Parts: sequence; structure tokens; C-alpha cells
Amino acid sequence: MLEAFNSDTRAIEGLPIRLVIALVVGVASMSVMLNMLSGVQGLATSELDVKPSPDVVTPGAQDITFTVVDHEGNPVEGATVIVKSGTADLETVEHDETESGGEVTMNINPQLGPNREDGTLIVDVKPPAGSSFVDRRENTKILVVSS
Repeated sequence: MLEAFNSDTRAIEGLPIRLVIALVVGVASMSVMLNMLSGVQGLATSELDVKPSPDVVTPGAQDITFTVVDHEGNPVEGATVIVKSGTADLETVEHDETESGGEVTMNINPQLGPNREDGTLIVDVKPPAGSSFVDRRENTKILVVSS
């Protein structure tokens, strides 16, 4: 009888499929729980976007207005807008904080390198401290074109 038990390999046949079923059920359960948690407002985050106006400029000093909005298009007060050199040049990194309407106006002096017809300035935003906002996606770049 013991020899028959030792030579019986059928018990192992169902083990891999049982593991797969357990894994699928576990992943599905975790997915449902995470969806429930992401709906809780306290844990949710909102992506910020920066809209420069104008977003196409020529080299030289000029005022550019930046509007910071959340994913629903509502203005965000207290966000810090940062403008830095991309393929167009700035002497320093410019930054300022948005007012109550989600807007800030900065005087920017972009320059193009020798033999360059265009370039870009990079715009980033730092969300207000203690908020549920994030800035993970790339924002609109400012295009600098020679006149």
C-alpha cells in the first residue's frame, strides 16, 4: 500500500492549475480593493497643468502669463511656476507663485543660440504645499522663434 502511494503522481497534476486560479482570484480581489480606495477623495490626487500665454514668442524681454489649472480646469492658487532653459536659453531659472485666479505673470528674456531659428523653454509647476495636487506629466513648452 505504501508503495502504491509513493508511485502515485496524480496528486501533483492539479497543483499548478490551483495555484493559477488562486493567483487570478487574488489579483482580481486586489484590483477591486484598489479601485474602491482610489475613489476615496482623501487619497486621490489631481494632475496640474500650466497654460502659458502666449506660448509662441520671439527672443527678447516680454511678459508671459501662466495659468495653473487642475484636471477639471479650475485655477490653482499658491502653485509655483518654474521656467528654465530648454533648447532656447534663459540667463537664470525664473519662478513665481500663482495668485487667487491661478495666474502669474513673469518677465521672460529668452535667447536663441547662434544659427538657431527656434528653441523651447521648459515650464514646470510645483503644487501648493499640503495639497493633493501632483505634476507628473510634461507641461506645455514655450516655443521661441526668431523674428
